[in-house]
Formats: sequence, structure tokens, C-alpha cells
Amino acid sequence: MILIDKALEKRAAENNPIRVAMVGAGFMARGIALQICQYVPGMELVAISNRTLETAKRAYRESGIEDSAITVVETTAQLEEAISRKKYAVTDNPFLLCEAGNIDAVIEVTGAVEYGARVVMHAIKNRKHVILMNAEVDGTIGSILKYYADKAGVTYTVADGDQPGVIMNLYRFVKGIGVKPVLCGNIKGLHDPYRNPTTQKGFAEKWGQNPSMVTSFADGTKISYEQGCVANATGMRVAKRGMFGPTVPGGTPLTEMVNQYPLEALLDGPGIVDYVVGAAPGPGVFVLGTLEHPTMRHYLNPIQTG
Repeated sequence: MILIDKALEKRAAENNPIRVAMVGAGFMARGIALQICQYVPGMELVAISNRTLETAKRAYRESGIEDSAITVVETTAQLEEAISRKKYAVTDNPFLLCEAGNIDAVIEVTGAVEYGARVVMHAIKNRKHVILMNAEVDGTIGSILKYYADKAGVTYTVADGDQPGVIMNLYRFVKGIGVKPVLCGNIKGLHDPYRNPTTQKGFAEKWGQNPSMVTSFADGTKISYEQGCVANATGMRVAKRGMFGPTVPGGTPLTEMVNQYPLEALLDGPGIVDYVVGAAPGPGVFVLGTLEHPTMRHYLNPIQTG
């Protein structure tokens, strides 16, 4: 068994941290930077690439890194030297992060498909492990990128904490207790296909996000990509174009979700990916499964007390 926190603590004690670099410095990227810099021993965010250097510097500043420790680099050699001198590097060239010999893994957090795909391929070519906070890339060509990563002997994965990663953790848990997953679900609080960057402008400004990206959260684009990622990872299918996506009264418990999907769709084949609007707790994820063995059903049957 590998305990991630203990493995990272060991690397920290040995002064041998995992050196990661990040492409993108937007809302989610800044949260990742803060998490790594402040709360993950045994891991260092050694470089950030962003089209706007000041935004990359902002990600470091908001993570508690002083300006005096941040340096701008323009070549791979400069980047490698900065890392060796314990400086935090920023650049507008993401390919430097893929080429530096003293970087172990690259986190891609741009949300751009073509741009992100080029970065990921270059990282794999240079035998860097790749972590995606970019469902758009994974949902579009993830299976192709996984092929090249396997061929290069490196890890290609989506990030834990985002819906696809959390669903996969739950999917593995459900299988591990002997239950056959038949639906991997995503819980949304809102779905309106007519939302656009203009209608989402106020919300985006309030939370410091991009209006176009926020639109994808509301109009169904993002959840389609996310569930596409899960389908690719599990071998499950989409039962119908756009998924079923039932809307239920706010606060409807997850125990009632099994009645919201056609039974034949769940039981026919490898299972499906789908979503629901309004269920509680939300936003979140869930997995529905079946269990035939009578003894196991007895063990998992809720105990009634009182």
C-alpha cells in the first residue's frame, strides 16, 4: 500500500521533493499553486508558465512567495539554473517546462484544447509525467495522449479533486467492495443551455473567473467533457446524446436517483455516465451499482435502529 502523505513526508525529510511545473495561472491554477506551496510537503512548484508573466507572478505571490524569490527565464538553461538555485521561475514559454531536466511533472491548467494538447505532447516527448486540470483536452483526445504516455513510460492523468478524479476514486471504491458500478454521476446545481458570457459576466467578476469559462459550467459544456473523461477511463458509455440529465427538486436525496434513469440503460452493457440537476448533496458526484450475492447484500444492507 502506498500512503501518499507518508511518501511525500519521506521525500521532504530526504530533501528530495517532487519538482512540478504548471502551465496556466488562472483561477484554478492559483488555487493549485497555493495548495502545493503551503500545504504539500515533499513537493515544490518550481516554475509557472503563463502568457502574461505578471499573472504567473501573482500566482506565486498569492501562495506566499516573495518577489525576491521569483525570476523570469527565457531559455531551458536559465530555467534549470533557476531551479538549482532554489528560485521560482516564471516564463511565457510553456515548452521550457517540458524540456528542463530538473522538472519531474507538468500540470496543465489552461482549459485550451489545441494549446494544451501541444504542451502535453511536448511534455510526454520529454518524458515528463502529466497532470491535467483540463477536462477539455482529456475529453477530446485523452485516449490518444494516454497511448503516447504509456509508450514513453510516463504517467498521464487528470487531477484528483476535480469531478472526474473524484468520480474515479469513488468508482474504484465501489468496485472494491464487490458492487458493480452501473452509473457514474455528476451532480449540478444549474443547467441552462442558453447561458452565455454576457449573462455570466457578473458571476465571473464576483469570483474572479473568466466569463467564457464560467459559461461552460452552466450551459452543459463542462459536464459533457467531464463525463466524457469518465467514460474513457471506465469503458462506460453515454446512453443518449447529451445524457439523460434529469432535474429534481432541490435537496432530493441521492437514494432516489436510481429511479431517474431507465433501468435498461443502467443494466445493458458496461454502464453509463450521466448527471443530475438539483440532488443533494451538490455539487458533487455519485456512483450507482448493483450487487447480486445475497450475503454481500446482507452486509451492505443499512442497519435499522430505534
